Amino acid sequence: MANIEELYQHYLKHPVICTDTRAITQGCLFFALKGDHFDANTFAEKALAMGASFAIVDNENYVVNAQCILVPDVLTALQDLARHHRQQLDIPVIGLTGSNGKTTTKELIRAVLAEQFNTFATKGNLNNHIGVPLSILALNSDTEIAVIEMGANHQKEIEFLCGIAQPTHGLITNVGMAHLDGFGGFEGVKKGKAELYAYLKANHGYAFIYRDNPYLLEMSEAAGLNKVIYYGSENGDAIRGKLKHTDPLIEFEWMAKDTVFEAKANLTGTYNFENILAAICIGNFFELTPAQINHGLANYFPSNNRSQLTKTEKNMVICDFYNANPSSMTAALNNLKALSASHKTAIIGDMFELGAESPEQHEIVAKLAVQNEIDQLIFIGKDFYALKDRYTGLFFNTPAEASTYLLENPIKDNLVLLKGSRGMALEQLLPLL
Repeated sequence: MANIEELYQHYLKHPVICTDTRAITQGCLFFALKGDHFDANTFAEKALAMGASFAIVDNENYVVNAQCILVPDVLTALQDLARHHRQQLDIPVIGLTGSNGKTTTKELIRAVLAEQFNTFATKGNLNNHIGVPLSILALNSDTEIAVIEMGANHQKEIEFLCGIAQPTHGLITNVGMAHLDGFGGFEGVKKGKAELYAYLKANHGYAFIYRDNPYLLEMSEAAGLNKVIYYGSENGDAIRGKLKHTDPLIEFEWMAKDTVFEAKANLTGTYNFENILAAICIGNFFELTPAQINHGLANYFPSNNRSQLTKTEKNMVICDFYNANPSSMTAALNNLKALSASHKTAIIGDMFELGAESPEQHEIVAKLAVQNEIDQLIFIGKDFYALKDRYTGLFFNTPAEASTYLLENPIKDNLVLLKGSRGMALEQLLPLL
């Protein structure tokens, strides 16, 4: 059995990690992870044949030659290797979590810090017990700052991920009605996210806190943080900001000390303003100039189906279908109401992982959608479909049913919100819009 130090020496010579034979690169280390429906130990020999230098396995039956490194558990070995690698790096690591806005905020922070530093940020949504180790192992001697996104749907997950990423700085974007089933309700969400504050307190890290959010203030005070940098709208905040225009893109001013700066971002939605302020606050903390900060913000263009404004041949579409929960759905519907357009359509899909609260939360969202007087409402998914006799709008069980309707009844010259949980796969409707 190989120990972590032995594994680390292999990693230093072959610092590219692969966990999927479809993504094998020459000279990589292949980690044979197990899933619910697969055992990558069975692909170890194939990975070596495709060019991997070594295959890390945890089943001795698949040790076919000296290039197979046997460990007790491949996932644990990956996590331990990442933890060991992190301990060799003397750089700022910004840990980021929250119910909504994590990825957008991460990308905004990366865009700003990259104006001055060689900045690494979590790729895509690699923010779980596998993704965080892979992100840490992607850091190298050229990396000057890292922004590591951490997701969770149960308590103690953020605590565990902090033990791997070992953030020196941290940010919770917000706490909302997300993953209620796993966290055990909203109070459980607050407790789970606050594990980042607890880690920063115990390890003398800095926390960036949006002072306008009472939940974050409550959680930070309970954690007893003593290295806090505030941003928001209050006098005394390190960074203050004020929205000037949000139709459809955000224009604003921000203040550091007594100096006011005008800026804009390629994002829609009032709810994104606090994400922008977070990036400004972190850029300011790391001593970027206002010109660098504004340049980084202006050059960030969303391409991840989060608050992404897309012009099609027929409509203007707010592509926000990467994920959804009651908090983000409420913000998106209110934003659609506030935007100027001659005709508006909301196409919204079911929200997942809400547990026993799912019927109530879907009804709250449906009621809000009707109250916002949007010209056309299209609800998709079994939870929304259960409300079809109680609210106005069009209701479909599946995106396929909605596709059939849209083919026969095309939407034209509308501002369209397309939003639902990832599992609804609403991206399949975009070509019809």
